[in-house]
Amino acid sequence: MTLTTLNLVALLPQIILVLAALLVLMADLVVAEKRALGWLSLVAVLGALLSTLLIYPASPEIQGMALADGFGRFAGAIVLVAAALAIFLALERCADFSRRAGAYYALLLLATVGMQVMTIASDFMTIFLGLEILSLALYILVGFNRRDVRSGEASLKYFLLGAFASGFFLYGIALIYAATGTTNLAGLTQALLPLSVPLPFAPLLPIGVGLLIVGFGFKVALVPFHMWTPDVYQGAPTPVTAFMSVGTKVAAFAAFIRVLAALASDNQPWLPALAALSVLTMTLGNLAALRQTSLKRMLAYSSIAHAGYLLIGLAAGSPLGAEAALYYLLAYTFMTLGAFAVLLAVQRRDENDVSVERMAGLASRQPGLALAMAIFMFSLAGIPPLAGFFAKLYVFGAAVGAGMVWLAVVGVINSAIGAYYYLRVTVSMYMADTPSGQQTETPGVQWPVWVTIVVATVGTIVLGIYQLPWMQGITQAVASVMR
Repeated sequence: MTLTTLNLVALLPQIILVLAALLVLMADLVVAEKRALGWLSLVAVLGALLSTLLIYPASPEIQGMALADGFGRFAGAIVLVAAALAIFLALERCADFSRRAGAYYALLLLATVGMQVMTIASDFMTIFLGLEILSLALYILVGFNRRDVRSGEASLKYFLLGAFASGFFLYGIALIYAATGTTNLAGLTQALLPLSVPLPFAPLLPIGVGLLIVGFGFKVALVPFHMWTPDVYQGAPTPVTAFMSVGTKVAAFAAFIRVLAALASDNQPWLPALAALSVLTMTLGNLAALRQTSLKRMLAYSSIAHAGYLLIGLAAGSPLGAEAALYYLLAYTFMTLGAFAVLLAVQRRDENDVSVERMAGLASRQPGLALAMAIFMFSLAGIPPLAGFFAKLYVFGAAVGAGMVWLAVVGVINSAIGAYYYLRVTVSMYMADTPSGQQTETPGVQWPVWVTIVVATVGTIVLGIYQLPWMQGITQAVASVMR
């Protein structure tokens, strides 16, 4: 492989981000105004987003290791939107938790590269490469607040458990290779064709897939691989938590969809396992969130529950399920990033979390923030006509279409349970009195945070009431993976 044969056009978004990360590190040595590094990173992300949406490579295949097809571009665009909004949050608060702005933005850009690599990967080696790039960057970003011991603790927990998960993932790849003789997803599909030569080590295949599920399960916080999530979400700086809660899920689920599409056959024993994991994840996530007084921990368990809802679409094992999951990821990006943006606006500069009690009376102090947070909570709860309602409707419909009515029923019951803790926040903002002395505790909200909140609010509403163009794009994207 040489530069003359490498498909550079298909890799243009990743090239832009890598070059920007290097430029940010060099500029950090000479630029006195560190905020400019954030603007440089934002320009790079927007440039990568434009190249993803507007530049269509003549050949989407990248040396048999990646595929910049419609699915990869759509999922990659979601990651870039999340990165752009996360940079807006960091413009306002990066100086509060670190003086190393250059390193922060460079790591965020590299994490975005890893996520994008996972969305276009068509070989297990490329998936693992993207997984490690994003993981190594996030391990450091989680512990970036050296003034808070919880940030360092969260980073260490995330690193240790992530190392074990990477081992499971790599061992699963090894077993799949032993069973099929290939790490390429297209080659895997050919090896599983009914008319192909019987696989000599076929019993290793389901074991390998099981280990892959463990690896993916850690990244998307499936039960029982979720134990790191509440501590890491709470300990990490809030802009990092907002970014990783969305970007990691999009990247991991996109790669997971590609793998399941390659493994599609008449006999798929892992689909019932995914359905069982979905039930466990939804139920534990919602029940644990009911008891939380910290908003970050509540949103962490909420994230676990939403991973369970997303898994319903994958367990359906159909193109409709993949379309539902991709729409869910798009909706989840806006409503979750928006919720974390409001949390960042409410917390003081010396804080890294906000309790549910602190939200009491927010509507009287900051009516705009309260309205936005109410929209995000309603959407996360699945109340129409917001994006969260249709996201759940689509995944439940996919389950019913696949003959898994019981799974859809469990999902509806869990949605009802989850509505309690989302509505509790809304009731506190509008119907509870402001605690004594709290009137002066809410800081002024700077415009970069408002930009994130407004964009997330508009996205949450528009995705709900105007779905046709989004669903058309999603259908075309999924068609390039699952036919």
